[in-house]
Amino acid sequence: MARATTARIHIDALRHNLARIRSAAPGSKVMAVVKADGYGHGLERVAQALAGADAFGVAALSDAQRLRAAGFSQSIVLLSGFDEVADLTQLRDLSVVTVVHHPFQLEMLAADSGSPISVWLKMDSGMHRLGFPPEQFHEAYRRLKEMPNVDDDIVCMSHFASSDEPDNPQTASQLACFDALLPPDAQVCSLANSAAVLAWPASHRQWLRAGGALYGLSVASGRTGSDFGLKPAMTLSTRLISTQQVRAGERVGYAGTYVCPEDMRIGVAAIGYGDGYPRNIRPGTPALLNGQRVPIIGRVSMDLMTVDLRSQTQAAVGDELTLWGEGLPVEEIAEAAGTISYELTCSITRRVRFRED
Repeated sequence: MARATTARIHIDALRHNLARIRSAAPGSKVMAVVKADGYGHGLERVAQALAGADAFGVAALSDAQRLRAAGFSQSIVLLSGFDEVADLTQLRDLSVVTVVHHPFQLEMLAADSGSPISVWLKMDSGMHRLGFPPEQFHEAYRRLKEMPNVDDDIVCMSHFASSDEPDNPQTASQLACFDALLPPDAQVCSLANSAAVLAWPASHRQWLRAGGALYGLSVASGRTGSDFGLKPAMTLSTRLISTQQVRAGERVGYAGTYVCPEDMRIGVAAIGYGDGYPRNIRPGTPALLNGQRVPIIGRVSMDLMTVDLRSQTQAAVGDELTLWGEGLPVEEIAEAAGTISYELTCSITRRVRFRED
């Protein structure tokens, strides 16, 4: 029998979240960022649900190939840009827009004589990851405009480092930097990621780049997606495969880190870090058993975890255990693991069964 571990992907939630993004900035086009296999939700599945988006954003040409093979005709933007000359042929073959963020890409384009490629030009306005320094941006823009193999309609962009922190002055500083050094004839821009869409209306330009918010994931520390009117797009669940009565003082799991404080029932569930659930959660992190919270006890192992059944006297083998989803935000589990919700959804492994709701 197949393992019971299942990731249910809620198609209506994805569509609701896209509508929420549109309502926050009705005058802008929306790029649905579907990198990392749709943030772990399944690239083609997510793209179908978000087919109403104006473009898709990917981090790898292989994702663009998958989208084209699946029949999607929307504009696709390669957010990390091309790395080598051979990529230019693929960009043309797949009709993919590329980000240009470094002088080495300018040199490759200058030596290229193919048909025009569409380009988004990236400024490093303060994140210091990818992008031309502000003082070099005008020259990069000028060179691209003069290249016959580059489409004339260049989109200017940048990326925020701290837009998920409303009180952090860095976003306002990046906005001011971008606006001050934008070429006068630049007509189309893109600044806002998910957090900026919802918290920084001054960043709304012609294009939005929505990622985590589309999947119902929080865009601010200490808050959940539902706080922003978003719906979770994934429910991760499994079932109990054993229950046991354990005496007071007995230890549970590897290294015996949990000591039973009294005679008690425990349940064993078919999920572990081999499925993508984080091993390093805090003791007592909750799961939902039959809709009620129960604490996870002992160490999470590769295939199994144990839960405290003292509050669930009727619990039985086969009962469903939800690890995150409606009623148990993934952000809460991420906080207990010392990470972010994005990492958890992206970490689901191939042996987990995916199902659409």
